[in-house]
Amino acid sequence: MGATILIVDDEKNIRRTLRMVLEGPGYHLLDAENAEQGLAVLNENEVDLVILDVRLPGMSGLDALKTIRTTPGMVTLPVVMISGHASVSEAVHAVQLGATDFFEKPLDRDRVLISVSNALNSFHLQREVDRLRAQVSERYDMIGESPVMKDLFASIEKVAPTRGRVLITGESGTGKELIARAVHSLSQLRDAPFVKLNCAAIPAELIESELFGHERGAFTGAQLKKKGVFEQAHGGTLLLDEIGDMSSTAQAKVLRALESGEINRVGSERTIAVDVRVIAATNKDLEAEVKNGNFRDDLFFRLNVVPIRSPALRERVEDIPLLAQAFLRAFARDNGVKEKPVEPEVFRLLQQRPWRGNVRELKNVVERMAILSGERIGAHDVPDRGPAERSEGPRTQIDGNRSVTESRVGEGLQLGTSLRDFRDQAESAYIVATLDQCDWNISRAASILGVERTNLHKKMRVLGIRRAGGPSDA
Repeated sequence: MGATILIVDDEKNIRRTLRMVLEGPGYHLLDAENAEQGLAVLNENEVDLVILDVRLPGMSGLDALKTIRTTPGMVTLPVVMISGHASVSEAVHAVQLGATDFFEKPLDRDRVLISVSNALNSFHLQREVDRLRAQVSERYDMIGESPVMKDLFASIEKVAPTRGRVLITGESGTGKELIARAVHSLSQLRDAPFVKLNCAAIPAELIESELFGHERGAFTGAQLKKKGVFEQAHGGTLLLDEIGDMSSTAQAKVLRALESGEINRVGSERTIAVDVRVIAATNKDLEAEVKNGNFRDDLFFRLNVVPIRSPALRERVEDIPLLAQAFLRAFARDNGVKEKPVEPEVFRLLQQRPWRGNVRELKNVVERMAILSGERIGAHDVPDRGPAERSEGPRTQIDGNRSVTESRVGEGLQLGTSLRDFRDQAESAYIVATLDQCDWNISRAASILGVERTNLHKKMRVLGIRRAGGPSDA
């Protein structure tokens, strides 16, 4: 166990008895005979729990408890109160002041051990929850001091307190989800659920079930009743990410849900009322999608109440050193290693790259440098630009029958090629170039391309892309 416990009691025999009971399980014990001494011990030592007598000479135990609960660094410290003359009102008052537990003299060994164990477990659990919350909060912090980021922060602060719907646009990897989370955390719904659905990652035949849920037996494989994201986010915020990839059927049903505030699970005629703030995000030009008939104009206008654009990394290169340092700190913390110092030239080289994968790509590069570098990160640790970033690159084999162009995407194509064929060949070339950059690690390539790994696998099958000479790494 090893926890440190402070015993504060004016009776020497009580301190001795508690020491005998608690030293057996392995606790480390400190003691004091009055409240003033006890508070001094707390200021000088790291203590995990206090056992405090209610009635003490000088300052009472209840007054000492008040002091503990108002002293920075001790507010959440578990305190178990003991007394040989306690009244019900004193016990109630102690709990109201923040006592974790209360027991009377004469001491019962089992009662003491159970009370101490429960108090320590609750304290350690709460401390871990607080640590994880802080870690999550830091992970979703938005970093930047550039003019475009200051404008973005201002927009978020204006829209967050309202219930207005937000449409976040921007390239893949720019942090659209971070913007949505920031809007949620600054809103009146911050303590309610934040639920995200990536519309591009869900097959068309399952998207309705993911959105609205389903009843048992509604379709093959529906063995249990399931709530959809609209129900899960009831009272809070729902992020519909990559909404530009949603099917027209699902678009119509989302529109109905937004207009009526009601949904129906798949396989049920029962109407369920939902109160959800919807934030949508996409890397597509939805206005162009509307003009091309790929996205409903009425849904677009419903979603586009407050438009927010997530800037590309190339628009805020001055933020790259801040972002890189934050990623290095996070990497060191998550892997339990010491953060490595960085030579200034590294940041200059990073600022010269085009960053087509935006912040997501920068994070991957920074983590690679942290892993492969020595005791410090120098200019020689900055990876060479991948094929997708160079003006010229090697001839790349797509499959046994086709190959991509020798340099830029589209160069060397024969006149008379249809737009569809051109698009497929250009898309193939870019995907293969990215895979080459990642040594055909599918997960890393999907991250750079801003798509789910399963979607990249599907796209590779459709385009007939496979690695020449060996299998790819998933």
